[in-house]
Parts: sequence; structure tokens; C-alpha cells
Amino acid sequence: MAVVLALDVGGTKLGAAVVDDAGRVLGRGRVPSPTGTAPEPLYEALLACAAAALRGADVIPGDLSGIGVAAAGPMVWPSGEVSPLNMPAWRGFPLRKRLAEEFASDRVLIHNDAVGLTVGEHWKGAGAGTANLLGMTVSTGVGGGLILNGRLNHGASGNAGHVGHVVVEPDGPVCACGGRGCLEAIASGPNTVRRALDEGWRPGPGVSADGVALAAAAAAGDDLALRNLARAGRAVGTAIASCASLLDLEVAAIVGGFSQSGPPFWEPLRQAFATHAGLPFAAACRVVPGRLGETAGLLGAAAFVLVPDRYGWDPDPAPGH
Repeated sequence: MAVVLALDVGGTKLGAAVVDDAGRVLGRGRVPSPTGTAPEPLYEALLACAAAALRGADVIPGDLSGIGVAAAGPMVWPSGEVSPLNMPAWRGFPLRKRLAEEFASDRVLIHNDAVGLTVGEHWKGAGAGTANLLGMTVSTGVGGGLILNGRLNHGASGNAGHVGHVVVEPDGPVCACGGRGCLEAIASGPNTVRRALDEGWRPGPGVSADGVALAAAAAAGDDLALRNLARAGRAVGTAIASCASLLDLEVAAIVGGFSQSGPPFWEPLRQAFATHAGLPFAAACRVVPGRLGETAGLLGAAAFVLVPDRYGWDPDPAPGH
């Protein structure tokens, strides 16, 4: 039985799991992501998280077939220097090199966290059994990954599937990427909440103004919350329709906070998809919530190593390749 250490590196939490080649989680660890600007405390916290997962699985580092990592970006791919936007402690941090040395492993693969979610959902979740899948996360940002012909598609720089920067409103708001009208600028949690606040929405006393509160207000019938969540849903549906027409997708699987918002998000999303996916092959794409929740990224990271024919790559390509 092959086992790997899977790591999920995010701005609010660090996750680790030992996963076998059947996709079973044998041990887990989770800690809050340290704040601050010093790189080593963050790395040490990640190692502590990994150690907890190894103990829970009764596995030692020498038993591992490799290490897979799903990390917030941006990063240099495939060499694995990471600079997560919401983790200022790491700028050009050589995460792959450090882990390879720490665990004496020559099989350490690092990819974007949205790619990890996509692979997890394709391997064991909502996209299992399909050949062409778009995975999306609609949360603090909007990210994605792409499976084509049953294999993870990386693109030229590792950024294939970056659906958050598909343009859905040409005259829409300026995006942090420098473009205008990107899906992320309209549908991400913080941008949706900010727009609702600008229009006069307020959460209840003592309640934080975040995506969870906005979704709860929409579910309770608040007009401003409903309108803004619907705008986010329509933007996502429009983007998926474009992707389905371009890529001939079978499934688009959506994860993240807004994917759990129920009809106020999903009904406008499905209506927009139906409006814009006019060709029969595009309309045949199934748009569904992900099935794996917080486990998706860890299973995807594990699959980088455990299922190399579909999800792996050469971490040290020769120059020009």
C-alpha cells in the first residue's frame, strides 16, 4: 500500500493528511496559519501539522511514497517557490526544496490550491468518472483547475483553469489583477460583501460582515443580500457557460463558501448558465456543488503523487521543456 503526506497551505489554516492509494485518509492534522512576517514560524507550524498526521496514521517519513502540496498562490511552478498573497511571511519561499530536504524525498509536488481542489473532486468527488472537468472555488477569491481528457491540464505556466479572471462584465469593476470585469472582482466573497455594504446592507448586531452573514441574510429574505448574492451567482453561471462552450466540459464542480449558500446563489447561477450556454454540447455540462468539502484539497495533493499518470508531472523539467 502506497501512502503519501498531503499538505494544504492556506491563509487561515494549514492542513495535513496521510492518504493511501485508495484515497483513504489515515491520519490528519490541522492548525491555524501563523500570522506575522517571519518565514520560519510558518514553516515550523506546517511541519507540526504534518507530524500530527503522521502520528495519527502510525506512519514514519521513510514509509512515504512522496509529498503532495496544494498551496495558495502565486507560485513558481513546477519548482515550488511560493508567495501566497495572504501569507506575507512567504515571498519566494522555497517550499518544495525545504520539504524535499526535511523528508529526504525526491518526490515533492506543489501546485495551486484550486488545482488541488479540482484534482480531489475529479479523483474521488463530484467529477469522478468524467474526462473533462472544471473545478472552481468561490470564496475569498475565485480560482479553478482544469481536467481535460482525464488528465490535469497545467497550461504553459501552471495556471490553466484560472477561471477567476474570465471576464463576465466588460465594463465591470477593476480587478486586483489589473483587468476589469473579472469573475473574481464580482463574485468573490469579500467583493460581494463590499458591494452589499456600499448599497446599505448591514449584518445584525455583533455579527461580522462576511460571506456567511450575507448568505444567512439572503436565506432570511433580505433584499440587498439576495440581490448581491444573485449577482455573484449570475457571474459564476455566465463564466461557466463560456468555459463549457470553449472546452466541451462534462462537469463544473463548485466549492467554497458561496457554494453552500443554497437557492439565493444557485438559482441565479443556473439561470445564467442556461441563458448563455446556447449550444447543446455546452448546455449538457452539469454544474454541481463539490462533494468533498475541506478534504478535497488534501486528496488532490495526495493524488499528485499517487496517480501520476493523470495528475502528476516532472518537478524538474529540462530547460526548454
